[in-house]
Amino acid sequence: MADSFLFNVAESVLGKLGSLALQEFSLAWGLESDLEKIKDNLKVIKAVLLDAEQQRSQNPRIEVWLDNLKEVLYDAEDVVDEFECEALRRQVVKSGNTTRKVQRFFSRSNPLIFRFRMGHKLKQIRERVDEVAALKSKFGLTERIFDRHIIHGEREMTHSFIDASDVIGREQARDDIIETLLQSVDGENVSIIPIVGIGGIGKTTLAKLVYNDQRIATHFELKLWVCVSDVFELDKVIIKILDSASPGQRYADMGIDQLQRTLQEALNGNKYLLILDDVWSEDPRQWGELKTLLMGGAYGSKMLVTTRSQRVAEIMGTVSALNLSLLSHQDCLSLFFKWAFKGQQEKQNPNLKRIGEEIVRKCKGVPLAVITLGSLLYSVTDEREWEFIRDNEIWKLEQKKDDILPALRLSYEHLPSHLKRCFAYCSIFPKDYVMDDIELVYLWMANGLVQSSNENQELEDIGLRYFKELCSRCFFQDFSEYGGKVKCKMHDLIHDLALSVTQNECSMVRTSTQQIPKSVRHISFPHPELLPNVLPESLQNLDRVRTICCESERGEGISSEAFIKTCFSRFQYLRFLNLSYSMFEVLPTSIGNLKHLKYLDLWRSPNIQRLPNSICKLQSLQVLLLFGCWSLEELPKDMKYMINLRWLWITTKQKNLPTGGIGCLKSLRFLFITSCDNLEYLFEDMQGLKKLRRLKIDYCRSLTSLPQSIKCLTALETLCIKGCENLDLIMEEGEENQYPTQFSLQKLELEFLPKLVEFPQWLIRGSTNSLKVIKVERCNNLRELPECLQNMASLQEVQIKGCPQLNNDPIRKAVADVAGPSTSMS
Repeated sequence: MADSFLFNVAESVLGKLGSLALQEFSLAWGLESDLEKIKDNLKVIKAVLLDAEQQRSQNPRIEVWLDNLKEVLYDAEDVVDEFECEALRRQVVKSGNTTRKVQRFFSRSNPLIFRFRMGHKLKQIRERVDEVAALKSKFGLTERIFDRHIIHGEREMTHSFIDASDVIGREQARDDIIETLLQSVDGENVSIIPIVGIGGIGKTTLAKLVYNDQRIATHFELKLWVCVSDVFELDKVIIKILDSASPGQRYADMGIDQLQRTLQEALNGNKYLLILDDVWSEDPRQWGELKTLLMGGAYGSKMLVTTRSQRVAEIMGTVSALNLSLLSHQDCLSLFFKWAFKGQQEKQNPNLKRIGEEIVRKCKGVPLAVITLGSLLYSVTDEREWEFIRDNEIWKLEQKKDDILPALRLSYEHLPSHLKRCFAYCSIFPKDYVMDDIELVYLWMANGLVQSSNENQELEDIGLRYFKELCSRCFFQDFSEYGGKVKCKMHDLIHDLALSVTQNECSMVRTSTQQIPKSVRHISFPHPELLPNVLPESLQNLDRVRTICCESERGEGISSEAFIKTCFSRFQYLRFLNLSYSMFEVLPTSIGNLKHLKYLDLWRSPNIQRLPNSICKLQSLQVLLLFGCWSLEELPKDMKYMINLRWLWITTKQKNLPTGGIGCLKSLRFLFITSCDNLEYLFEDMQGLKKLRRLKIDYCRSLTSLPQSIKCLTALETLCIKGCENLDLIMEEGEENQYPTQFSLQKLELEFLPKLVEFPQWLIRGSTNSLKVIKVERCNNLRELPECLQNMASLQEVQIKGCPQLNNDPIRKAVADVAGPSTSMS
């Protein structure tokens, strides 16, 4: 197996023990001896961890030893992070422009008491590490420096649509389903065809193949796709159908009667195709309620249902179900070689082909298993690596009905340890949750999983590299791009795998949950709207929680302020706090005590009117998401003290963003300003954002101009401006030269800007050698493109849509010739 999960944790702790802040404190407070002893023992333990992980399944005592070690390592990390928090606090207090009032605001307990308390904590960690190190000798563990670890080539990410050439062995099934969909069925206004099969066999892939077929596109007036999953609630399914019919509309606030009327109006008289993907509910009453609402479509409407359950097929189907069979061995081979070999490697490596045939035979006809192992071995030419997969002990384990597929487990075991941890943390999200790359990267950063040995490397870039590697190994699927972010999902079986490897660290807490292991540090509430005012008994014994995720499966958030206050007081080591869709009006002031907090998500919390100024005490905070906080009167006045903030996304009722606030956030990399209806002016001191890489301004309808200092964003790579109907991007004569453009954009997106008549030269003046992507959409009054675009050799993609005044622009055609096949004009 690859290097162990714990190996990476130990490496992370050792790295933090060597931090400059801790070194300075230890020297000043006389803690060097304890610190050096901890580091020496951890190095000795780390040397045998690979061997210990390999033996843990055969030796229960080693398993207990590793569990104890993990707890000690996590507690050590908490102590070290506390020193880091104190260093950040002192950095703010000692900054040149702070006053006594500010110093009082950031003051904590007596420094002598803090020194004594932290010295005591470090000593306790040293004693616990000593105990763990002493037990090591009883197990006869050997040091291992090198471990087998497959280095494979990286594939480009795929997209959510299905290319028919990528699907092997399902052509007949596709044609049979399409023939049924195109047929009229006597007596049936709406026909329902179920596809039944085991997990990973390709039901959803087949449904997508059908859904995207040209024959279907011309036959149906309306195509709808809904992922139902294991929570079947009528209002939620209706909202998903309406979202598919009219994306961007707001249905979550509607009552059930209004939802039903809206659905019937959307379908009435239309011949539609509705895909209900991944249906689990075997309750006929639930289906009966929904079916009644779906009967209003025109004659010839169809539904395609995918499910693992024969019972679901019997309840829902009006025609015989298609029972999807296992893929033939020959088709599995073709699929495997397509994923494993690059170019003509198959013909050049007959030995690998022979070993591959034996590996495929072990996958037993399940396409997901075949694809996962094929992607694991992509461009790997060492025969020993292929043989190691073929001969692995995992294949010999008894396979029960609901067990993780051996091929998926193997693929996980061969991840490098840092990717194991990143993958595992994805289990805190519910099944079928739509993740995005930036969200995941900052989740990993909040938990200390993204680290750099080179100070010139941006943590975001390292995290995105992790994300791409997990994508290339098929741990994510259903990719799409929106607003500069890559969105994706996990297959149900992959999500089950993530849950299985984090069962003692991550827990999904439902109302029926009776007991949670004390070792759990990451908690997810799939139904936060049901949380009581008091902490559930199952959580009473936890005090080291790092993650609370209230990401609702229903789109409804937490409403209990008392519960939140209890969490704030009890869980002092929180790093990640997701309170999206919350219904409370005021965030408790006690949030300022969460000094470890790095990620705070208040996404779409419509009732929050203000944030306590104590939130500005969170010097460790890297992410603050306030999008959709429609009632938020203003941002906290002392935001400039949030010196570690890297991603800020705001919605506010303010008319202007004052100087001395956001402009002082020197660590900011991503700034999104969305749906600020009253906002007329941005902050003038943008030049302070020297590290800002992505700026997104959308649907700020009152915004009239941008500050000149925007041209001083030297690190800016992506600029997206959308839906600002009163925004004039032209700067007056004289202003153009006051601040010369200093950024070199790679991506520029302009959409629905009615005041855009002449293309502002300052936008691309410094980007002639860097601009790769330009998108201009629905700018009805734009008359011409800048001439310099036709000479940009770096340009790779051009999209110009809905700009009628540009139809006869000669530069438009020249630009199309430069960008080649990646050009879209309409």
